[in-house]
Amino acid sequence: MEQDPTAPGSIRPGGRTARVRDAVLRAAGDLLAERGFAHLDLAEVAARADVGKTTVYRRWRTPAGLVADLLVDMAETSLPHSNTGSLRDDLHANARLVATTLTDPRQGPLFRAVIAAALTDDTAAAALHRFYDTRLTEWSPVIESAIARGEVPADTDPRAVLSAVSAPLYYRFLASGDPLDEAAVTAAAEAAAAAARAGVFTSAAR
Repeated sequence: MEQDPTAPGSIRPGGRTARVRDAVLRAAGDLLAERGFAHLDLAEVAARADVGKTTVYRRWRTPAGLVADLLVDMAETSLPHSNTGSLRDDLHANARLVATTLTDPRQGPLFRAVIAAALTDDTAAAALHRFYDTRLTEWSPVIESAIARGEVPADTDPRAVLSAVSAPLYYRFLASGDPLDEAAVTAAAEAAAAAARAGVFTSAAR
């Protein structure tokens, strides 16, 4: 997916600019995790990052712009997909990564704040969609490898399988409050793997 070259985070900086960006995004992430999107203030971000307020306003413009760039950074620095040689094991690794992220003391509240921002701001929503597009694209090769090994039907949709792994974990995180424990990880991965082997995620089944 091509990115708007004028959007926050679309140009990769270097040198001092990179250090400023890192400091601002760290401060923004901390404040989001602590207080949520509704209380994200650019001046406070600048003060916490020890960066000039004018710099922050000029580069990111709005709290949503900061969220957008933060999601770009998170997508670029997240862990690569696994390559175990087994669909079941790869989906377990995917489910465990999702659960570990959502239960992390900083990352969990941060994701909750970013999702809340996406519900009220179009810029944040577009950035969140780009983030998950990047993650689904990154992990799609594990499904393509399973197709090549004959573990799942040839027309299996990789994104649908991966979404089926994450969906019950996000439901626990955002809605039910049930624990994101190893049992939840196993259930999500096993259910998605079984459905994929049964052809649930093929074009014929949709």
